[in-house]
Amino acid sequence: MSDTTTGTSGASNGRRKFLVAATSAMGAVGAVGVAIPFLGSWNPSAKAKAAGAPVRVDVSKVRPGEQIRAEWRGKPVFVVRRTAENLASLDATDAVVADPQSENPQQPAYVDPKTRSIDPEVFIAVGICTHLGCSPQFRPEVAPADLGDDWKGGYFCPCHGSRFDLAGRVYKAVPAPLNLVVPPHRYETETVVVIGEDEVSA
Repeated sequence: MSDTTTGTSGASNGRRKFLVAATSAMGAVGAVGVAIPFLGSWNPSAKAKAAGAPVRVDVSKVRPGEQIRAEWRGKPVFVVRRTAENLASLDATDAVVADPQSENPQQPAYVDPKTRSIDPEVFIAVGICTHLGCSPQFRPEVAPADLGDDWKGGYFCPCHGSRFDLAGRVYKAVPAPLNLVVPPHRYETETVVVIGEDEVSA
């Protein structure tokens, strides 16, 4: 009789130990399952990283007189390859723009204040009007019927009529108070521009 009791007690103890071990293992798995998302939340998401990450643009793909768009920090960025005629037109617009020497801090200090670029041919600007945040239209043609005989090419904001020349300099007497923003950028190679990194700190 005592042998039977001992056998039953031993089996109960074995089952108890097994249940305790299984429960502990499941608890550990649950704790890890909770901890991984919690610790992961400390790191920025891939979307958050991408939103502020620098953007590389191959400017060799932009033909003279044309514009392409990139995106940086969720904003449109205009990349224009200016022609010799486009650059010459900047002299003509000096008299009609509000800030011809770009004295307001709308661009990095290392860009030329007149062309507002590192390479005169390549103009890079955030494509958001400085009035109320609309996106200006690229209008490179000279003297179109809707913009007048004195239009030398540039940007026209359809929301409230603000105008900018081909260096993103704002015209006088328009709603926009400031030039278009030139983002930080640097040349990684002769043809690849990194938007979002300063030339001096790269």
